Amino acid sequence: MFDPHDATVRRFAAACRRRDRAALEAVLGHDAVATCDGGGLVPSPLGPVRGAAEVARLVIDVMGGHAGAELTVESVNGRAGLALRHVSRAVAVVAAETAGPQVTALWIVLDPAKLTGWHRG
Repeated sequence: MFDPHDATVRRFAAACRRRDRAALEAVLGHDAVATCDGGGLVPSPLGPVRGAAEVARLVIDVMGGHAGAELTVESVNGRAGLALRHVSRAVAVVAAETAGPQVTALWIVLDPAKLTGWHRG
């Protein structure tokens, strides 16, 4: 069965892997919002980032800052989301909200204490 949310997240993941700002902006809704949780340990914006261009820039910075990292589509909070791992250790987990073919909101967890359950052995 076709799942529009899953398809949109997969398009978003593909754009992330390519670090393709134009493709990211195309899959992000015009009014997209991203909220990061760095837990005070990982540098991240203190408040929400708004707008497709700014969210795309943030995503490239967060997802592209780990050479050799693997980005996978996985279940996050029961729906398709993203996990970024470097040498089997999770460095980011992203939950996404979608509306049709666009991502409207992202919740990006960067706090190492909240990512331990995402590490692979």
